[in-house]
Amino acid sequence: MKILAISDIHGDRKFIKKMAEKGAREKVDLVLMLGDIIGWDGNVEGFVGPFKDKGLDVALLPGNHEGMAEIGFMLEKYKAMDLHGKAIVKGDVGIFGCGYGDIGPHELDDEQFFKMLKKGHDKVKNVKKRIMVTHVEPNDCVLSMKVPGWGSKGVRKAINEFKPMVHLCGHIHETHGIEEKIGETRVVNVGKTGFILDI
Repeated sequence: MKILAISDIHGDRKFIKKMAEKGAREKVDLVLMLGDIIGWDGNVEGFVGPFKDKGLDVALLPGNHEGMAEIGFMLEKYKAMDLHGKAIVKGDVGIFGCGYGDIGPHELDDEQFFKMLKKGHDKVKNVKKRIMVTHVEPNDCVLSMKVPGWGSKGVRKAINEFKPMVHLCGHIHETHGIEEKIGETRVVNVGKTGFILDI
């Protein structure tokens, strides 16, 4: 299964058009949009449509810049898949996730992150290949720049307990494109890079 994962678009529709072309060229099976999709103007048009126009499936979750009203519009209008506290199975791959951030108007605490991830994981726990997706990064790691208070202990706990093959996130712009290992889990800040995962 081939996935194109992006986050932290912040309203950049030119980037979305490039990513839709990349997704079609790479023949991806799924596009994952991991939050902070819209810009400050709140306009939700032009983010999912370009991928759908290329015949690509899209799954998304909110970041700290949008709420479920904006996400709900995109889910309904474009028939995208919701990953916030939910899970999807495509072939032999199970994907579960939790959106929102650790700051801003849609802030979750560590316990809420873990509970939402557990809710999704429970639906795919028997799937061999599991991918966990969040907007926020785990704490105490390279992706959170080892800054005290940055990242989520709840996300880190979910990695340690559920042991997904891969965890994809975004949020911290300075570490976009960087990856590391937490236990046996490959952890990647996909950011605004057009990250391709072949699993």
